[in-house]
Amino acid sequence: MELGSDHDGTAGASTSPWWKDAVVYQIYPRSFNDSNGDGIGDLNGITAKLDYLQGLGIDVVWLSPHFDSPNADNGYDIRDYRKVMAEFGTMADFDRMLAGMRERGIRLVIDLVVNHTSDEHHWFVESRSSRENPYRDYYIWRDGAPDGGPPNNYPSFFGGSAWQYDPTTGQYYLHYFADKQPDLNWQNPQVHDEVFDLMRFWLDKGVSGFRMDVIAFISKQDGLPDLAPEQLDHPEDVYANGPRIHDYLHEMHREVLAPYDAMSVGEAFGVGFEQASMFTDARREELSMIFHFDVVRIDRDNWRRIDWTVPQLKSVYTTIDRTAGEYGWTTSFLCNHDNPRTVSHFGDDGPAWRSRSAKALATMMLTQRATPFLYQGDELGMTNYPFERIEEYDDVEVKGLWRTLVQTGLVPAEELLEHLRDTSRDHSRTPMQWSSEAQGGFTTGTPWLAVNPNHVEINAAAQVDDPESVYHHHRRLIALRRRVPALVHGAFTDVDPDHPSVFAYTRTLSGSAGWCWSTSVAARWTTDCPKGWPSGPSNSTTGPAPRLSVGRPGSSFRPGKPRSTAAPEHRIEEARDAALLGPRTKRPPKGGGRGSPGCARRNGQERPAPREDCCL
Repeated sequence: MELGSDHDGTAGASTSPWWKDAVVYQIYPRSFNDSNGDGIGDLNGITAKLDYLQGLGIDVVWLSPHFDSPNADNGYDIRDYRKVMAEFGTMADFDRMLAGMRERGIRLVIDLVVNHTSDEHHWFVESRSSRENPYRDYYIWRDGAPDGGPPNNYPSFFGGSAWQYDPTTGQYYLHYFADKQPDLNWQNPQVHDEVFDLMRFWLDKGVSGFRMDVIAFISKQDGLPDLAPEQLDHPEDVYANGPRIHDYLHEMHREVLAPYDAMSVGEAFGVGFEQASMFTDARREELSMIFHFDVVRIDRDNWRRIDWTVPQLKSVYTTIDRTAGEYGWTTSFLCNHDNPRTVSHFGDDGPAWRSRSAKALATMMLTQRATPFLYQGDELGMTNYPFERIEEYDDVEVKGLWRTLVQTGLVPAEELLEHLRDTSRDHSRTPMQWSSEAQGGFTTGTPWLAVNPNHVEINAAAQVDDPESVYHHHRRLIALRRRVPALVHGAFTDVDPDHPSVFAYTRTLSGSAGWCWSTSVAARWTTDCPKGWPSGPSNSTTGPAPRLSVGRPGSSFRPGKPRSTAAPEHRIEEARDAALLGPRTKRPPKGGGRGSPGCARRNGQERPAPREDCCL
């Protein structure tokens, strides 16, 4: 059987690991819900909203770092892995939150940040105290270059060199991110033991797995040679492909993940498609799945927004599916804490199109052969914040770019700000919009980051009460995915890869009905699935307005009058027949017909589908 998207979709469907069938909801605790009025979200605030999450229908919460941290990078600089950040609460609050999730059938996955620690972690405090300290080799120290400068030309993702001079011992330490985030030395076996022990600590508490922050970076290149000029623009391609990465991950699987049946999802920035299957092929016993960033970064070159096309987007989805193959698995996401809001990024967030755009994009995201990861607020169609001045941003990455590019005169201030209005991570970090009340119901105090002023129109309270809202579209899609195995395990086939504006694809599973979806990303349109097919949630879908740049970065074409851009029906039928029946000798019974959304074909008879089958 050929690996890739053309297999029949049966492999592993009956004995599927629990995480393949799950829908994950990411919570950024600082911005989710503040229970004590200090302007910062906390664990008790999450506990107060568990009924909301249960109503949405999610299976797993991914909790961004909640550990003790000085917050140089909003919690991704960990000072104590076994302690809760004081701003978020106590360990008793964590236990109460976890118990509440389990009572509602929701699992918890937490961040594992072990490429680096905080420079205030006691390991590093000891490590920098002297060259002879037992913790010295927990981190990566080097003498400077002959001229006294950094040991090599590695750049930091947050600007400047990836090396920081430490006068106490007269050496440099390596930090791929902020200088307060020194990288751990995974060539030291003691580091492995420490990491595996802290993983067991949280698994024994009852968490179900880990999202692994920049996990592909933990293996460094032998000798740490200089990067070639062409590598300096994208150092992640080198950082992510160290020579021992697969040895480290296999050991982690053997020692911790497998004994606990734990889910693992790796942030695989810098891992190309040609290497991806080595991380996720179940026979290799490494990770459950990884995040591919080729969709969310399709319009990015570092901090700049660039042009893209719909066929490019479709090609990426097909490649991701094919890379997972028969023995692997992957993820589906359009937003997280490091990327701008989905509807502003890929759709049209103006009042006329925001809701329709958000629904179409949710349909695309939740109907892939992958585990979907939904980011907080995307179920409401939350949008980018209208940032104007550099002082409004909080992100350490933005501040580093400002110092490196603007203050040195390399890039005009307005040029950087123009691109950041589309690309900044702070867009997704603004507080959750719970109601139309002051501060969006997020806090009774002053929020740590400004609440989007459109919370008056876009908020959870209004949408939970509106059966046609973006929230209920997500809820029905999640429920539909749970009922239809083809949406989880079915083979994925792009019906018309070269069509300039329509993304139409089938999901088929042996022994089950086939399903089809069509989503336009360039014009208003409606279409139906072929006759005889069950209606998918986008049987009659109004797609989002385009986000194709046609001029300066960030500018967008807006459609004129509606026009039909549905893929030719014979193309859809051919793809369906090839997937379900092999040679064209027999077709499923005709029926359903155009103009009958919400009808399903079962045993040759039409009958109304349950309300949740029609998600719009």
